[in-house]
Amino acid sequence: MSTTDLRLVTFNAQHAAPDRARRQAAWLGQQPDADIVVLTEVGHGPGGPALLDALAQHGYAHIHAPRPGVPDYSTVIASRSAPLEPVPTGVDILAHRAPAVDLRIGGQRLRLVGLYVPSRGPAERRNENKRAFQHAVTRALPGVLARFDGPVVVTGDLNVVEPGHVPHYPVFGRWEYDFYRSFTDAGLTDAYRALHPDASGHSWYGRGGNGYRFDHTFLTTDRLDLTRCDYVHAPRQHGLSDHAAMAVAAVAAPGQLQP
Repeated sequence: MSTTDLRLVTFNAQHAAPDRARRQAAWLGQQPDADIVVLTEVGHGPGGPALLDALAQHGYAHIHAPRPGVPDYSTVIASRSAPLEPVPTGVDILAHRAPAVDLRIGGQRLRLVGLYVPSRGPAERRNENKRAFQHAVTRALPGVLARFDGPVVVTGDLNVVEPGHVPHYPVFGRWEYDFYRSFTDAGLTDAYRALHPDASGHSWYGRGGNGYRFDHTFLTTDRLDLTRCDYVHAPRQHGLSDHAAMAVAAVAAPGQLQP
């Protein structure tokens, strides 16, 4: 990695059991763009610790893995080279799904937030956790940006599609589209849309074969020059996850290097 490059892969671990978790870590370790990884839907059973152990064995020396207080999925951030400094986000609901770290890549200080939004949930609690978590993130996001003067990257499985998604799914409500808009309203740019304005970019497929763009990366493009943002379908095609991974590469904008 050059001193000003960010190479990031976002990956939904789909609460993998230990054997599949070890294969996930092996795949990530082979990816040139996976210097930093954000893993969503990390299980709270034996697969979670197995995944963390396997990441360490495949060169991820720095791991931030907040533990939920109750059985729940979580989000993990891991790095092959840059040390990770955990920082508070102000997300006060299911905070283990929204960890944040500061890190340096060469001379560049950067803030990275990982998100795993709950799914719609069972009929008796339909959307309750999803709404609460989304509202908590929306409240916290301006502060995350205001308290930091370097580049900011927010990435993960948002379990929501963008306004204008093709195809259109009437199941998504205005409040879910408002959540997507909260990132752009805060001054962040949808990295995939910036480079692929017309592509469908589906990252998850339902049983009927319908595609959804659930996995997203947003960043401050005034401080980062985005060079890549693509969905990598090999994990989904090889049975490692039901999601495509998302690979992002960026270079610090001129004048953003910090001593």
